Amino acid sequence: MTMMEDIATRWRAAKPVVVGLAIGVVAGPLLTSTLGWQVTSRTAQEQVRAGVVEQQALFCESRARAEVSEPAKLDWSARSELARKWATLPGAKSAESGVAMECARKLAA
Repeated sequence: MTMMEDIATRWRAAKPVVVGLAIGVVAGPLLTSTLGWQVTSRTAQEQVRAGVVEQQALFCESRARAEVSEPAKLDWSARSELARKWATLPGAKSAESGVAMECARKLAA
């Protein structure tokens, strides 16, 4: 048996394994991402950001309720202004819009 025949015989034996591994390397991440079994960095960042906004809105709500006992009775613009006032973090010039909106939504309830 020549060297080329030996290589061809080994390739025929290994080809199904190599093809299977190649398909798995490509299809595996696509399948697990589609099924939701892995979290992308973008999804993780969005979840962290939503948690931060929620936490800041809770602080805003508690401080606003300390100033106005029943903010749900205020009209929309007054409630929004109250939320913007208390959503401004120490050292910041203005409130983040997402925090102010969430705070106003919580004050309406």
